[in-house]
Amino acid sequence: MNNIFRVGIGYDIHRLSSEVCEWITIGGINIPYNRKLIAHSDGDVVLHALTDAILGAIAEGSIGVHFPNTDKKWQGISSAVFTKYSHDLIRKKGYKIGNIDLTVICHEPKIMPYAADIRKKISDLLEIEIDQVNIKAVTPEKLGSLGRREGIACQAIVLLIKY
Repeated sequence: MNNIFRVGIGYDIHRLSSEVCEWITIGGINIPYNRKLIAHSDGDVVLHALTDAILGAIAEGSIGVHFPNTDKKWQGISSAVFTKYSHDLIRKKGYKIGNIDLTVICHEPKIMPYAADIRKKISDLLEIEIDQVNIKAVTPEKLGSLGRREGIACQAIVLLIKY
């Protein structure tokens, strides 16, 4: 790996259940919401997409390769574990994060009131400056399964820089 720059793209989506809950985890923080995400881990679509983007940038496969949903030890675990693991891998390969751009796709819960907290959580988790993390939220305009409020998705792009 002699490239100065490496770019990775990640995507994750999880269905919402009809099971009632008080909050869901998005970007490492708990956001008040009344429907549970269906997932093997905590279902954090932001950290899952981010982890996949990081792993993709260093050609290390996907989150499912490193943390298969068939392994019970990952059941219910915080997705921060996955993101920290991917961060450790890039450091071992001599890379650091240049910047992260995230787009959450859902009608609800509203993400932008929590954007500053999510940026702070990710910057702390990855030991980077808050201005290296951007988050946006878009609604699917009532199109498809996300438009019918059946799930939440996230797209992530990460730039790595050789140090």
